[in-house]
Amino acid sequence: MITRKIGDVCWYAYDAVIRSFVKIRINPNILSFTGFAINLVAAYLFAYGYFRWAGVTIILGGVFDLTDGPTARRTRRVTPFGGFFDSVLDRYSDLFLLTGLLVYYGRVNRFMYVVVVALAMIGSVMTSYTRARAENLIPSCKVGFLERPERVVLIIIGALFDRMAPVLWVIVALSNLTVIHRVIHTYREARRIEAEAREAPPAEERSRNSVTPVAQS
Repeated sequence: MITRKIGDVCWYAYDAVIRSFVKIRINPNILSFTGFAINLVAAYLFAYGYFRWAGVTIILGGVFDLTDGPTARRTRRVTPFGGFFDSVLDRYSDLFLLTGLLVYYGRVNRFMYVVVVALAMIGSVMTSYTRARAENLIPSCKVGFLERPERVVLIIIGALFDRMAPVLWVIVALSNLTVIHRVIHTYREARRIEAEAREAPPAEERSRNSVTPVAQS
């Protein structure tokens, strides 16, 4: 009961923010860019060791990141470019946040975690790339343990509770496992599609079989 009440309150607040954006007819692309700009501030805070403030800033940026899509749908401004623009800014946001951590660990001479952050960056990029590339070959590749929302939540937890080091290890492990999972999934699906294509009769044969013979008198 309490969980449901909390969920209702959160949903009401979320919907109220969306309705306010719809009311002022703000361009959804501006919301996407605003979320990106706020994440740049969070990256700066990470670089100078203000982890808790960075976590709060990421949450603020998430308000814009989570409302651009619903605002676009409610104002009927959904466009292919809008989705592309949002996706590009999301990738930049991820990489700038991790770059801020990279700078921080470099400043405090923790070389091991410079490497860990670099591996997290590789996993972050490859998680997105494998899905994008796979979906040129198969209908969908949404499998995996760790996508962007989960990564962002983990970074927020690490920042707010001063547990960034273990969080980074989790991101490295799960993001790269996600890449492996997607490679295996794409391999299996591609093989299945190839097998179905080989078993299907050629198009010319299907067209010949579909022609109805004309009765002669």
